[in-house]
Amino acid sequence: MADVKHFDPSAVVGTVQQLLWQRGWANTGVQDIVDVTGVGRSSLYATFGSKQDLCLAAIQRYLAEQAAPVFGALQADRRGLPAIADFFGGLITARCVGPRARWGCLITNLLADAQGQENAIADVLVEHNDRLVSALSAALRAATDREQLRADVDLHGAAEQLALLAHGVNLRSRTGADEATLRSAVAAALNALRGPGVLADTWPR
Repeated sequence: MADVKHFDPSAVVGTVQQLLWQRGWANTGVQDIVDVTGVGRSSLYATFGSKQDLCLAAIQRYLAEQAAPVFGALQADRRGLPAIADFFGGLITARCVGPRARWGCLITNLLADAQGQENAIADVLVEHNDRLVSALSAALRAATDREQLRADVDLHGAAEQLALLAHGVNLRSRTGADEATLRSAVAAALNALRGPGVLADTWPR
């Protein structure tokens, strides 16, 4: 086994991120991490402290590299409904195409596999969902400013609904849902928010 001085902690965190993403919390044990990384238990504990701490580092990396840039771009985009459609379009492409196709979202996967998780992990998952809702709320406010929404739309409720839709896209993509079906579902949800006569593009490309 590798000695604590002879392995790259950053590489281990990246490997654990992949394990969690593909297998989930319950199916990723310390022995699995040892087997895949070749780093002994004592070295892992000496460097990271515990499975929870190591997995938390992997989740935080995922949030920083995968989620934060996308949420930030959505929050800053002032186009309203087309921005939300593009967010979902990018999400569907990421979930259905490329080397991580059908993996789903690490955070959604962990939300669906909450049993046995530590409180610190649960807190991060809640924070992630809050950031998603906040980004969607900002985009919906922009849509309101552009008079794209129905007058009776509850912005907070709509943002929560769209966040649930995003989690649904993540889960459905894992079970083989095709891109066209997911895009059609998103367009239907956005069309339901769009005001009469509004021509804003809602197709998630």
